[in-house]
Amino acid sequence: MWEKILLFVLQEHRGKTIGILLGLLASILFITYGFWRTIFVIISILAGYFIGKEIDQKKSLDQWMKEIFRERQH
Repeated sequence: MWEKILLFVLQEHRGKTIGILLGLLASILFITYGFWRTIFVIISILAGYFIGKEIDQKKSLDQWMKEIFRERQH
């Protein structure tokens, strides 16, 4: 029974469920570690995600660095 309910919630309300879980995790981190440490953890997680995403797309480190630090045209 619980499996069916959980499956339904994840299929029909995926964004809301993920948002609630992320909010819960953030609140636990804020209470446990404080604001600045939590912000550091979040930034580290995001950096890891974007680096992993680039690796999954088979981009080389050199190509990735060139995209990040390319000159901006005004």
